[in-house]
Amino acid sequence: MSNSLPSVRIPLRVPSAAATFGIGIAGYLGVNLSPYMIAAAQSALGVDVLTASWLVTGTLLLTAVTGLATARLSAGPHRVLVARVGLVLAAVGFGAAALVPAPAVVVAGLLLGGIGAGGAVSSSGAALAAFIDPDRVAGFNGLANRAIVTVILALIPLVPLVPISVFGTLALFALVVLFMSAWLPSAPVVEHAAVPVAGAAASDAVARRPHRVETIAGFALLGTFAFWAVSEDSLWAMAGVMGADQAGLTPEGLGIALSGATAGGIVGAVLLMVVGNRLGRAVPLAMLLAIGGVLKIVEGFVTDPTAFIVVFIAWNTIYAIAFLYFVSTAAALDADGRWSGPLLAVYLVGSALTPVIGAALVESFGYQGFVVVLGVASFVLAVPAFLVARISSRLQRTEEPAAVAEGVAA
Repeated sequence: MSNSLPSVRIPLRVPSAAATFGIGIAGYLGVNLSPYMIAAAQSALGVDVLTASWLVTGTLLLTAVTGLATARLSAGPHRVLVARVGLVLAAVGFGAAALVPAPAVVVAGLLLGGIGAGGAVSSSGAALAAFIDPDRVAGFNGLANRAIVTVILALIPLVPLVPISVFGTLALFALVVLFMSAWLPSAPVVEHAAVPVAGAAASDAVARRPHRVETIAGFALLGTFAFWAVSEDSLWAMAGVMGADQAGLTPEGLGIALSGATAGGIVGAVLLMVVGNRLGRAVPLAMLLAIGGVLKIVEGFVTDPTAFIVVFIAWNTIYAIAFLYFVSTAAALDADGRWSGPLLAVYLVGSALTPVIGAALVESFGYQGFVVVLGVASFVLAVPAFLVARISSRLQRTEEPAAVAEGVAA
């Protein structure tokens, strides 16, 4: 299939959606499988859990750093190349870690796989911006991610958690989506040469967009999202320990909470798919952050295990919807994926470090002080999130005259 550069955002179609969502899942799969990766690394290297945890943390940090480093390339004509190189490196690295038992190969393979996954993260994140209706597309992306990851998480424990089952899954998935990369949408670029009058109007409409405002809003969004990610994942990382200590939560209860949280994420994605942009973007995002802050605070004060599970699932459902609104806000800021590409990589930076950050906050403030800090962070971050979401909606509306003019030219 041709990767010619479109001049406006494109409709969501099965091939392009499968490529975009699939490559994104490949980039994030290591994050979702990190507990299994730790167990497999212990099995392969014969090390303790702390050493294996640091190895997996290093792998995820390399994914984040590579995603940020390749974000600019992914927002331009080299997007498909970034995706393909990243997926090849992921397949080779994780495949070597799965098949070659030598400790040096396992360590090098995991780190190489992490680097490759970063290319998948940035290219798929940037490609999300190529579609019409970023809100609904974010919902579809969230649903695909949750559904596929849930199946993989359920199947892997049916076999021993050894390198071939865990690292092999990462390599195989990267290899499968590699063959779909030809369908990845390219960055929209308006042609300036030999265009009819209507096409020239489209070019002018895009050129008049306030790029300085977009740039300020983009960096503000990345910063807001990074701090929000830390506040959310810190609670996720500490939930098991906190639930056991303050509410008597059993391992079985924690399993129910985690499963319910996944289901809540699926429900949230479906809701966003249905609603799309009918409610706008700024007010829903600010409200979600505020409600999430309240639920995080409540979580630290409940002492009944059932109540803990219910609040945990409710909070994670809100978190999932807010995450998707952040993605749609970034995608709407710029159709070439200038901000949606690095957004997902920024999240990984916080996600990789939150176990350490969460433990430090709990040690400093106790469980109740810990959740109050996280809740207040959500309230504060709701303000810049609201402002950036409003700007993204306004900038997206400036594309409509260009899209109409381009349709006339076609």
